[in-house]
Amino acid sequence: MRTIEIEYPETIPAVLNLSPETFEQEARFGLAVKLYEMGRLTSGQAARLAGVSRVTFLLDCRRYGAASVEWDQSEIDAEFADMDT
Repeated sequence: MRTIEIEYPETIPAVLNLSPETFEQEARFGLAVKLYEMGRLTSGQAARLAGVSRVTFLLDCRRYGAASVEWDQSEIDAEFADMDT
């Protein structure tokens, strides 16, 4: 497995009232969410990057302002087609 090292000022976690560990976990999760949102990673890949289960990842996407799923109108119509009968 490869590692990314990101330098950040020590003051950032303090300003956010977070421990360095919590700040780093949020940064890792934020990266995973953004790559998922951009379509660069699947939800499973993003969950592994974030270090959480796929279900936890999908449920927590909203905390970062990202949708868990994006359906176009044809997918929505297909999903609810059986309800019309």
